[in-house]
Amino acid sequence: MSNNRFRDYSAGMKVLMVIEFFVLTGSFLLAMQLERRFRWTDVPVAATNTLVIYAILFALTALLFSLSLGLYNPKLREPYRAIFRRIVIAVAMSGFVLTIVTLGIDSYGIRVETSLLAVALGVAIVSLIRYVDFEFEFLAQKKISVLVLGAGERASIIERRMKRRVDRQRFDLHGFVVMRGDSPTGIQKEKKLTLEGQRLADYIAEHDIDELIVACDERRNNLPLDLLFDCKIRGTNIIEILDFIERETGQVAVNLVYPSWVIYSNGFSSTNDLRNALDWSFNAVLSLALLLVAWPLMLIAWLAIKIEDGIRAPTLFFQERVGLDGRVFPVIKFRSMRLDAEKYGAVWATKDDPRVTRTGKLLRKYRVDELPQLWNVLRGDMGFVGPRPERPEFVKDLIMKIPYYNQRHNVKPGLTGWAQLKYPYGASEEDALEKLKYDLYYVKHRSFLLDLNILVQTVEVVLFGKGR
Repeated sequence: MSNNRFRDYSAGMKVLMVIEFFVLTGSFLLAMQLERRFRWTDVPVAATNTLVIYAILFALTALLFSLSLGLYNPKLREPYRAIFRRIVIAVAMSGFVLTIVTLGIDSYGIRVETSLLAVALGVAIVSLIRYVDFEFEFLAQKKISVLVLGAGERASIIERRMKRRVDRQRFDLHGFVVMRGDSPTGIQKEKKLTLEGQRLADYIAEHDIDELIVACDERRNNLPLDLLFDCKIRGTNIIEILDFIERETGQVAVNLVYPSWVIYSNGFSSTNDLRNALDWSFNAVLSLALLLVAWPLMLIAWLAIKIEDGIRAPTLFFQERVGLDGRVFPVIKFRSMRLDAEKYGAVWATKDDPRVTRTGKLLRKYRVDELPQLWNVLRGDMGFVGPRPERPEFVKDLIMKIPYYNQRHNVKPGLTGWAQLKYPYGASEEDALEKLKYDLYYVKHRSFLLDLNILVQTVEVVLFGKGR
């Protein structure tokens, strides 16, 4: 009988952690030796112990950031591209933190060039190890076999929303167990099971199932708690369908959410004054730094708008948006539409909106039109990361039509966010619902490291022109 292989994955993760610890330690020591050699200076014997301590601290700090980013989570379900981003963030943050901490400690402290070289070596080697593990499933990146308890409407979201191969790259779907009370219009094409005369735990053991997903339509007086208890005792991982979808897709299934799930689930932690102060400090410093770098680009954008629309045409566009706790504030952007774009009132913008000017198309593609919103960030109306603020005219209607829509206003809106990365464009109520699923995921899991991950991905979007 096969036990729950999550335990094996955890063991594989521990082995991977040890390997990466030695790789990162070695990367730092190699970087130090290379840096010293190219500078034609000798490594003093008295400094050897100090350098080894620094190397160990570099590796331990990188492992700590990796843990925070979920790189050692046995249930991690991410494509390699996302894993690579997390590696870059973890190792880069380690180099940055250690450089700052050791600055001025002694004459053999970590130089910036040494730190950058160590980060480059560490990222390169660790990424190669993770790629091999990802492709050949040696240690951690192994598919799990899942069985769904239920074959009705709740279960059908897996069939509808996770039917592509890329959606199932981290798990194999064994089938759906038909339960009493399930809607007959649920699962249509996937394998359905009845398990008549066979105990659920025995079936799971016989077919080497790793995880059981609870997705019954009728839960009251219908959920086989004794059978689930038996499965749990035998080591099967049991997960609610909402948690499964959240883990695999990075979104909250709004249409399946019920109040008790929100109440008892982890996340949705409230912010405090210290967190708010740190958030504003981080956003303010980042805004000022970006302004110093981007002001020539903003000047070019200003001139381009004037050249196309005339010297008297306004370059900035002020529009009311809904922010934290439903408070309305004026957002500032470079004008990318014609002056008469809303002469008939507020309407949803579309992907290839004919109202957008030639200059506006370019500004939108590379998100240059968003740069004036740095003033909104400095004012505290917005952050760099968060749900995109919508217009009051739309919000009022969306709150009435979409459940939990108002919960996205529990955090500050942002220039970029999880929803923008996962669902790039929204131009209807249906799109608003899809983006809300990602917004609620962000609200639930909001953290500094998640913000950092989103910022890194946003930079990629901007550099390669994957914007609107």
